[in-house]
Amino acid sequence: MGKFIISKRENNDFQFNLKAGNGQIILTSQGYASKASCENGIESVKTHSQDETKYERNTAKDGRTYFNLKAGNGQVIGTSQMYESENGMENGIGSVKHNAPSAFIEELKDS
Repeated sequence: MGKFIISKRENNDFQFNLKAGNGQIILTSQGYASKASCENGIESVKTHSQDETKYERNTAKDGRTYFNLKAGNGQVIGTSQMYESENGMENGIGSVKHNAPSAFIEELKDS
Protein backbone atom coordinates (compact mmCIF):
# COMPACT_ATOMS: atom_id res chain seq x y z
CA MET A 1 0.00 0.00 0.00
CA GLY A 2 1.24 3.46 -0.87
CA LYS A 3 1.74 6.36 1.50
CA PHE A 4 2.23 10.10 1.41
CA ILE A 5 5.15 11.31 3.53
CA ILE A 6 4.95 14.95 4.67
CA SER A 7 8.28 16.56 5.53
CA LYS A 8 9.84 19.99 5.89
CA ARG A 9 12.45 21.40 3.55
CA GLU A 10 15.47 23.37 4.75
CA ASN A 11 13.57 26.61 4.02
CA ASN A 12 10.72 25.40 6.30
CA ASP A 13 8.33 24.77 3.39
CA PHE A 14 6.33 21.57 3.60
CA GLN A 15 6.41 18.96 0.84
CA PHE A 16 5.12 15.46 0.28
CA ASN A 17 6.40 12.37 -1.46
CA LEU A 18 4.12 9.60 -2.61
CA LYS A 19 5.80 6.26 -2.03
CA ALA A 20 4.75 2.95 -3.55
CA GLY A 21 4.33 -0.14 -1.40
CA ASN A 22 7.97 -1.05 -2.07
CA GLY A 23 9.13 2.28 -0.59
CA GLN A 24 10.12 3.87 -3.90
CA ILE A 25 9.23 7.56 -4.33
CA ILE A 26 6.90 7.87 -7.31
CA LEU A 27 5.78 11.52 -6.99
CA THR A 28 7.23 14.61 -5.28
CA SER A 29 5.35 17.84 -4.60
CA GLN A 30 6.31 21.46 -4.80
CA GLY A 31 6.98 23.37 -1.59
CA TYR A 32 4.04 24.61 0.47
CA ALA A 33 4.12 27.44 3.02
CA SER A 34 1.78 25.62 5.42
CA LYS A 35 1.03 22.05 6.39
CA ALA A 36 -2.65 22.61 5.56
CA SER A 37 -1.72 23.61 1.99
CA CYS A 38 0.47 20.51 1.71
CA GLU A 39 -2.45 18.34 2.87
CA ASN A 40 -4.66 20.03 0.26
CA GLY A 41 -2.04 19.10 -2.35
CA ILE A 42 -2.27 15.46 -1.25
CA GLU A 43 -6.05 15.54 -1.62
CA SER A 44 -5.60 17.02 -5.09
CA VAL A 45 -3.29 14.14 -6.05
CA LYS A 46 -5.84 11.64 -4.78
CA THR A 47 -8.58 13.38 -6.80
CA HIS A 48 -6.68 13.88 -10.07
CA SER A 49 -4.53 10.75 -10.13
CA GLN A 50 -7.24 8.75 -11.91
CA ASP A 51 -7.70 11.30 -14.72
CA GLU A 52 -5.41 10.41 -17.63
CA THR A 53 -5.70 13.97 -19.02
CA LYS A 54 -3.97 15.35 -15.89
CA TYR A 55 -0.65 13.64 -16.70
CA GLU A 56 1.88 15.68 -18.65
CA ARG A 57 4.59 13.50 -20.16
CA ASN A 58 7.98 15.14 -20.74
CA THR A 59 11.43 14.36 -22.05
CA ALA A 60 14.48 15.98 -20.46
CA LYS A 61 17.43 17.29 -22.48
CA ASP A 62 19.37 14.12 -21.68
CA GLY A 63 16.62 11.96 -23.19
CA ARG A 64 15.22 10.62 -19.93
CA THR A 65 11.47 10.88 -19.40
CA TYR A 66 9.36 12.12 -16.50
CA PHE A 67 5.82 13.24 -15.84
CA ASN A 68 3.91 15.93 -13.99
CA LEU A 69 0.49 15.46 -12.44
CA LYS A 70 -1.60 18.60 -12.80
CA ALA A 71 -4.61 19.91 -10.91
CA GLY A 72 -7.80 21.11 -12.56
CA ASN A 73 -6.37 24.64 -12.78
CA GLY A 74 -3.28 23.37 -14.65
CA GLN A 75 -0.89 23.79 -11.72
CA VAL A 76 1.68 21.03 -11.23
CA ILE A 77 0.94 19.16 -8.00
CA GLY A 78 3.54 16.44 -8.34
CA THR A 79 6.59 15.51 -10.41
CA SER A 80 8.01 12.05 -10.96
CA GLN A 81 11.57 10.86 -10.86
CA MET A 82 13.53 10.60 -14.12
CA TYR A 83 13.10 7.40 -16.09
CA GLU A 84 15.46 5.82 -18.60
CA SER A 85 12.61 4.83 -20.90
CA GLU A 86 9.11 5.82 -21.88
CA ASN A 87 7.93 2.42 -20.67
CA GLY A 88 9.39 3.12 -17.23
CA MET A 89 7.56 6.46 -17.13
CA GLU A 90 4.27 4.80 -18.07
CA ASN A 91 4.81 2.25 -15.29
CA GLY A 92 5.36 5.18 -12.90
CA ILE A 93 2.07 6.75 -13.95
CA GLY A 94 0.37 3.40 -13.41
CA SER A 95 1.90 3.23 -9.93
CA VAL A 96 0.55 6.69 -9.04
CA LYS A 97 -2.90 5.68 -10.29
CA HIS A 98 -2.75 2.50 -8.22
CA ASN A 99 -1.28 3.90 -5.00
CA ALA A 100 -2.57 7.47 -4.61
CA PRO A 101 -6.30 6.95 -3.98
CA SER A 102 -5.88 4.73 -0.92
CA ALA A 103 -2.50 5.96 0.32
CA PHE A 104 -2.35 6.99 3.96
CA ILE A 105 -0.51 10.07 5.24
CA GLU A 106 2.55 9.91 7.46
CA GLU A 107 4.44 12.87 8.88
CA LEU A 108 8.14 12.82 9.55
CA LYS A 109 8.91 13.82 13.15
CA ASP A 110 10.65 17.06 12.16
CA SER A 111 7.55 18.36 10.30
